[in-house]
Amino acid sequence: MTATGAADRAAELRAAIDRHNYRYYVLDDPQVPDAEYDRLFRELQALEADHPELRDPHSPTQRVGGKALDRFAPVRHRIPMLSIRTETDVGPGGARAFDAQVRRELGLNEPDPPVEYACELKFDGLAMSLRYENGQLVRAATRGDGETGEEVTQNARTIKAIPLRLRGVAPDVLEVRGEVYMSRADFARYNARQREAGLPPLTNPRNGAAGSIRQLDPNLAAKRPLSFFAYGFGEIEGWDTPATHGEMLAALVEWGLPVSRERAVALGAQGLIEFHRAIAAKRDRLPFDIDGVVYKVNRLDWQRRLGFRTREPRWAVAHKFPAQEELTVVEAIEVQVGRTGAITPVARLKPVFVGGVTVTNATLHNAGEIARKDVRVGDTVQVRRAGDVIPEVVGVVLERRPPEARPFALPETCPVCGSPVVRSDSEAVARCSGGWQCRAQRKEAIRHFASRRALDIEGLGDKLIEQLVERDWVRDPADLFALDAAAVAELERMGAKSAAKLGEALERAKTTRLDRLLYALGIRGIGESMASALAEHFGALDALVAADPDRLQQTPDIGPVAAAAVQAFFAEPRNRDLIARLRAAGVTWSETAAKRLENRSLAGKTVVLTGGLESLSRDEATARLRALGAKVASGVSGKTDYVVAGRDAGSKLDKARELGVTVLDEAGLLNVLAGQALSP
Repeated sequence: MTATGAADRAAELRAAIDRHNYRYYVLDDPQVPDAEYDRLFRELQALEADHPELRDPHSPTQRVGGKALDRFAPVRHRIPMLSIRTETDVGPGGARAFDAQVRRELGLNEPDPPVEYACELKFDGLAMSLRYENGQLVRAATRGDGETGEEVTQNARTIKAIPLRLRGVAPDVLEVRGEVYMSRADFARYNARQREAGLPPLTNPRNGAAGSIRQLDPNLAAKRPLSFFAYGFGEIEGWDTPATHGEMLAALVEWGLPVSRERAVALGAQGLIEFHRAIAAKRDRLPFDIDGVVYKVNRLDWQRRLGFRTREPRWAVAHKFPAQEELTVVEAIEVQVGRTGAITPVARLKPVFVGGVTVTNATLHNAGEIARKDVRVGDTVQVRRAGDVIPEVVGVVLERRPPEARPFALPETCPVCGSPVVRSDSEAVARCSGGWQCRAQRKEAIRHFASRRALDIEGLGDKLIEQLVERDWVRDPADLFALDAAAVAELERMGAKSAAKLGEALERAKTTRLDRLLYALGIRGIGESMASALAEHFGALDALVAADPDRLQQTPDIGPVAAAAVQAFFAEPRNRDLIARLRAAGVTWSETAAKRLENRSLAGKTVVLTGGLESLSRDEATARLRALGAKVASGVSGKTDYVVAGRDAGSKLDKARELGVTVLDEAGLLNVLAGQALSP
């Protein structure tokens, strides 16, 4: 390739990568799969390696790496990064008080129209300033004390959500204020990798973000999955600012900076109250942590008129939600035995109100985690609860440790069945070796077998499972189908009517699908999606049982770990005997010839179902969509390709329309399932 041709191609690749980054991080609407993005990136890397003269400090390839620093240089903010006044656990009265204060200081009386506010999220991360000159990122700095921060430019450049070059015509100088954060999913994945490698995990997403930005070695920072949201601005030169804060945020989006979609313009105190309630209701479902909401007077001229009180703006306030981290005391450490035998240490805590609920137990994950955190009975510990996540102990307050505290030792035998506790070299988790003979594993396995997504045995609840296992009436799932109705009727909380209903549910459960059966069997690591893929690929259970690892890995989404787990499960005589006994009990499952892959019209597409369907159940629709290669997701985002809207479709339909996602009615879904192609 000629020098001119190489330069032209490099420019094309940089533009394409920047465009894909914009769609992914700002619009949340990627147009190409990750593999295509990676291909473009590798091509640009190779081109710049062959033509060193083409290297550009603002090229996407120059994000990662750089020389480690001895220290961070101080940066004085030309316009101070002042903090917003924060009020904790305020109800509607807090919004009314803020609105009344703003109206009073602006000299507005009752006949005057309500004040317009820009409402945003209060992110739980690290505040940072980005300075762009002539559209190029030249410096990033932490807030510090508001007057002086630390330069962290090298680390900020590793965050893909932060553009190195602004889109379109940008101001001569643009200082953007925002928050570096780590999403919950990225935090969980990173910690899982750390634990697998025997390395210490991060304490929480907020500390993970702050610690990553303050790594002196940018190569280490680049390994942390960080993101960024812009929410304000500082110094601006060479641009006529708009009239409102909301318009300012819209301009940031146009320049390629990510701004959270969870924002609104509200009128008066009632508008603030409604925004607070709406965000509080969805807080646990957000993909990142927040600790409150922020209200800002929307008109910029009114912001300037209101000015500042000491070091806080009069035109803004933050209202915090209940804390998701608190301190309490460990009163005992016990272990629980899970469905696969996993031994999980659990801290019994002095009750503490955290994340909106009273917490009395918290997971300690495994023996390695306890040793790393050095948690002992009597310790004062920091407990975290975010949304539906199981509360966990994240750290110990060592200065409060009592002198009698002793390290915890994992039991050598299972506390339920007495079987040896074993741990393989490849796992951090210790397991009870008792299998089905362990009542704890048996209870969890039966509960899983009967769950709605498995064989859906209605009426087989926790209390009944407890009694059936304790009496040794059920030693594996096949025993369920031999239960005596008269005996079951005598159990606690049962009776003849409940026993008869359970018998009817068991009879219905005898007719199922292969994918449901595979999921119900509880093969380690095989969830619904993998069970569906295996059923589709092999068609019949006997073919799956006979498959070797190479054959198993030909199944979409099945890698070497999952293949080994499947083969190990079916190699176990006890499990093969279980399948034979299920067949003898009359359990049947639909089987087909091995599925050929030409009928994959929805491969790579993401579909969301919402509302009720008349002609088939939600589970049937999900299974048939997956058979066509679709991923069936629970929530609508910019990555969703189609939303199927049945009767009484709710907020998911509204979100689809807002994002411009294609919506199908039930007739459209049936056409697709019948083999008619979807229009692009």
